[in-house]
Amino acid sequence: MNRPMPPGEVRASPSLLVVLPLLWLAGATIRIPLLAVPPVIRLIHDDLHMSETQVGLLMGMPLAMFALAAVPGSLLIARFGVLAVATSGLAIATLAAAARAAAGDILTLYAATLVMGAGVAIFQPALPTLVRLWAPARTWLANAVSTNGMLMGVTLVASLSIPLVLPAVGGSWRRDLLVWCVPGLVTVALFVLAAPRTREDHATANGAQRRWWPNWRSSQLWLLGIALGSNNALFFASNAFVPDYLTSIGQSGMIGVTLAWLNGAQIIGSFLMLAMPERLQRQSWPFMIFGPVTLIGLIGIVVSDGVWIVVSAAAAGLGAAVTFIVTFGLPAILSPPGEVHRMAGGMFTISYGIAVVIPVICGAFWDLTGLPWTSFLPMIICAVGMTIFGTALTMQSAKQQ
Repeated sequence: MNRPMPPGEVRASPSLLVVLPLLWLAGATIRIPLLAVPPVIRLIHDDLHMSETQVGLLMGMPLAMFALAAVPGSLLIARFGVLAVATSGLAIATLAAAARAAAGDILTLYAATLVMGAGVAIFQPALPTLVRLWAPARTWLANAVSTNGMLMGVTLVASLSIPLVLPAVGGSWRRDLLVWCVPGLVTVALFVLAAPRTREDHATANGAQRRWWPNWRSSQLWLLGIALGSNNALFFASNAFVPDYLTSIGQSGMIGVTLAWLNGAQIIGSFLMLAMPERLQRQSWPFMIFGPVTLIGLIGIVVSDGVWIVVSAAAAGLGAAVTFIVTFGLPAILSPPGEVHRMAGGMFTISYGIAVVIPVICGAFWDLTGLPWTSFLPMIICAVGMTIFGTALTMQSAKQQ
C-alpha cells in the first residue's frame, strides 16, 4: 500500500529495483558482525578466560556506542549528507569487526568492539532516513525489506556458524569472525558504486543547513525509545546467554539448533509483517499479541527441557521480531520530511541507553547468585516493558491518523 506523499517531499525517487537490494544488504551488514559472537562465545570465553560478567560487557559495549553515537550520527547526516554517513558507518563497522579477530586479550577485543559499535551507531539513523528518501511512496515496504535483511543476516550467522563456517576454518573463532565480515565489504563496495544520490544529499553538499538535535520533549520519541530499548535488550541478552545457559544445564549439544530457531523464527515474523498493509502498522495488535508470546518463550527456555527449549526459543524470536519491525519503522512514517534522522537519533539514544545495561545485569545476576536461570529475569522484565510501552505508542499513533 502506498503512503500519501506529504507536501514538500521530493517525488522523483530512485528505482525500487536498485534501492531495495541496497537496503536489504545494509540491514544484514549492521546485524551480522554483532551476532557473529554468540555462536563462538564459548570459544572466546575459554580462550581469553572471561567471566560471565565480562561476556555481558562484550555484548553490551556495542549497545553503549549505539546510545552514545546515535545523536552525533544525526549531526553528521545533517552536515555531510545521509549517503556519505551511511557508507562511512558501514565501512568503519566492517573493518573494526574484522579487527576483533586479532585481539590478543580482553582489552583489545573490547577496543575493536567499541569501534565497530561506533560505526553501526552512526549508520543507524541513516537507515530510516534512506528508507524515506529512496522510497517515499513505499516507506513501509522499504522498511520491511531492510528489517528483513537484518533478520536474515542474524539467521544466517546463527544457523551456519557452528555446522558450516567453524568446521571450514578449523574451529577458529578468529577466522570465523573474519568470514562474517565479507558481506560488509561487499555492501560497502555497492554503496560506493551503485547507491543513488538524492536532491537532499546534493543540497547538503552545497551547504544547506538542517536541524539535527532530537526533540526530547516529545512523548512519542520516548515511547519509541523505551519500546525499542526493551526489545533490543532482550534480543541481545538472549543471544549472549543462551549458549552458556545451555552449557550449564548439560545441553551444550543444543546450542546451535536453539540459536538457529531463536533467530530463524524471526524470519517468519519478518515475512508476516511484509505481507501486512501499511494501515495496520500503527495498530496495537503486534504488541498485544506478540509481546506476551515473547514473554512466554523466554520463560519456556528456563522451565522446559529437550525439544521444548527450542520451541520456546522460536516463540521468543518470533514475538521479538514482529514488535521490532513495527517499532523500527515508525520514525520513517511519523517524522516530517527531512526530520527522520532527528527522531531516529533520539530513539536510538534512548533505546540503547536502556539496552546497554541489560546484558551486564544478566551476567551479574548469574555471577552473584550462582544460578544460571536468574540471567533471564531482566529479559523477562524487558518483554513486559516492550508490551506495555509498545501498546501505548501504537495507541497514541492511531489517534493521530
